[in-house]
Amino acid sequence: MEKLNFVKNGVLRLPPGFRFHPTDEELVVQYLRRKVLACPLPASIIPEVDVCKADPWDLPGDLEQERYFFSTREAKYPNTNRSNRATISGYWKATGIDKQIVTSRSNQAVGMKKTLVFYRGKAPNGCRTDWIMHEYRVVSTETAASNAPPNKKNQTQNNVVPMENWVLCRIFLKKRSAKNDEEGLQSCNQRIGKLRTSKPVFYDFLTKDRADLNLAPSSSSSVSSGITQVSNNDTDDHEESSCCNSFPYFRRKP
Repeated sequence: MEKLNFVKNGVLRLPPGFRFHPTDEELVVQYLRRKVLACPLPASIIPEVDVCKADPWDLPGDLEQERYFFSTREAKYPNTNRSNRATISGYWKATGIDKQIVTSRSNQAVGMKKTLVFYRGKAPNGCRTDWIMHEYRVVSTETAASNAPPNKKNQTQNNVVPMENWVLCRIFLKKRSAKNDEEGLQSCNQRIGKLRTSKPVFYDFLTKDRADLNLAPSSSSSVSSGITQVSNNDTDDHEESSCCNSFPYFRRKP
């Protein structure tokens, strides 16, 4: 039987009337696990793309539809399991907790799903967007979860081990009104612009204090000038009047 191939130039091309809406279990069992084990796929329908080499809106496919990609995870630091998810204009940031994918028949853990949100700009001051990515990875478990009691199902996660570096990514744009989209983009650009042009806070603080401190010499100089002016006068009556004007609560002893 000839293998079906619906990917042309990295873009999914399905016949009219056909839709690709797999479940989480189907993505992990029928596609990702077969990819990891180098087994034949049901159809060549998911292209291989490094999703972190481009921004989500520049990835191949229809931006209005969900897009699926096989990708590999790149380590952020040597000898660590943290993935490098930085792109050209931003980065992917994980949100929430990973969801365990189990089979519908045996309730056995077969994979994990991580939800990520795309942020424009540099971490940690990026601006959140509506781009969402579900990252699926295959896992193997040492103990079957089919016979585990409901209150102990979460314990099977402790025995889950990731397999290889292949992941399957589902990327889509969360829908909202065009007005909110423009307002969100404008707010994001303003926030990034302020971060680029803003100065350290202590500069403004010192400037403000210096402005306040400049008032003290001027007032003290006026007082000192008043005292100097008084000291140059010869009449006692004028001296008492001048001192009283400068210091209302000061009275000279007789």
